[in-house]
Amino acid sequence: MANEGKIIIGICNGFQILVESGLLEGALLPNLNLRFVSRWVYLKVGRKDTVLTRGLEKEIIKMPIAHSEGRYYHNDPSRAERFAVLYYVGPKGEVDEKYNPNGSLLNIASIANEEGNIIGMMPHPERASFKLTSPDGETDGLLLFRGLKKW
Repeated sequence: MANEGKIIIGICNGFQILVESGLLEGALLPNLNLRFVSRWVYLKVGRKDTVLTRGLEKEIIKMPIAHSEGRYYHNDPSRAERFAVLYYVGPKGEVDEKYNPNGSLLNIASIANEEGNIIGMMPHPERASFKLTSPDGETDGLLLFRGLKKW
């Protein structure tokens, strides 16, 4: 399926499966603080050529995370940056370690394969798709799912 250009999206544990299976590069390690992290985070869009980010105009989005093993690692940081789809950032898009909830390499929250049809992410867009489930009424997760229509 993956070689045929089919869409594969792994969210949280699904991201771990995509990495473990070799469909995406790198590894997901325990959070640096060795604790479960559950909170809303700001994310900056990196690659805009993926199934979820194609046509996305908003640069900074907000979504929840909930994981204890979400620290992305790759032994080649420059290669990892090439695959990065979303980064953990501050409210104005500033990339800084203080906004990195788990110690991920380069603040990476999401990666894709080179073709952009396989995506793994720790943030939960499905939990940020309805005003009722969002603390501030925003539906940024829905913006990512709309990218599927444009693929």
